[in-house]
Amino acid sequence: MHIVTGGAGFIGSNLVAALCANGQEVVVVDRLRQGLKWRNLARHPIAGIVEPGDLAAFLAREPPVRALFHMGAISATTETDGDLVARTNIALPQMLWDWCARAGVPFLYASSAATYGDGSLGFDDDARPEALARLRPLNLYGWSKLAFDRRVAQMLAAGAPQPPMWAGLRFFNVYGPNEHHKGRMASVVLHKFHQIMRGEAATLFASDRDGVADGDQKRDFVHVRDCVAAMTWLAAHPGASGLYNVGSGTARSFVDLTRAIYAALDRNADIRFVPMPDDLRGKYQYFTQARMERLRAAGFDHPPTTIEDGVRSYVRDVLLNAEDPYA
Repeated sequence: MHIVTGGAGFIGSNLVAALCANGQEVVVVDRLRQGLKWRNLARHPIAGIVEPGDLAAFLAREPPVRALFHMGAISATTETDGDLVARTNIALPQMLWDWCARAGVPFLYASSAATYGDGSLGFDDDARPEALARLRPLNLYGWSKLAFDRRVAQMLAAGAPQPPMWAGLRFFNVYGPNEHHKGRMASVVLHKFHQIMRGEAATLFASDRDGVADGDQKRDFVHVRDCVAAMTWLAAHPGASGLYNVGSGTARSFVDLTRAIYAALDRNADIRFVPMPDDLRGKYQYFTQARMERLRAAGFDHPPTTIEDGVRSYVRDVLLNAEDPYA
């Protein structure tokens, strides 16, 4: 079997879909709660769901696991509960790393491009301890992801037990199906789609930085199917352990992205700018662009999806399906 923590979430449920489509037995670790998160899994024949608090006991039974994908996390960049974030984003992956090392199970975990902070130090997925020590995340979430990356580097340098294959995945700005439950943390594509369908103009944050035009803030937008392709490829290549960026390799502006949404809807663009929220000032990334050389050098040759193609398929094939806008 494969285990996917956070398997009912955004990236996790898309990974579950791909594994199930490939005939794999998949156990999901997640909380469904009272919302519609269950719909992210509704189309797929999962082997079962384990509540996160029961995961340690489940693993103690030594189930036959082929790979453990750890996608579960406190992922809100606005979260301020440091103890909760530390337990979830640092202590839990440490426990899973240790278990995979003992059990001989490949371990792939979600890191984040938030580890790069404002981007002034670049976006090089260099796993050396000295390179990691230079990074300065802008928020608690980014710090927690970097803290575990640094812990992995520390363990490797000390010769501590490690899984037979491991990969830390620094996801950039991911968009695509099954993100309805994320609320404010959902992608710009989903938020702007809903605005446009309500008959409103699409609003973007105005720039509060000299030299950057309104809407010209740039991000590396990556379709979730490209993230899934990277994860499944890495899991199938045990010699490719490492810390890797997962993005498109190309920075595009929020205006470009919004125009792609309007194009997918066959509408003329109507974009307006609003002030940057106070809680994001000084914590907002103005430019991200994944360096993809290491993942490509490892042998991953999946072509990146352009925002024009990715947004078109997301909008037309998923979001406009009012009865079942899930994948």
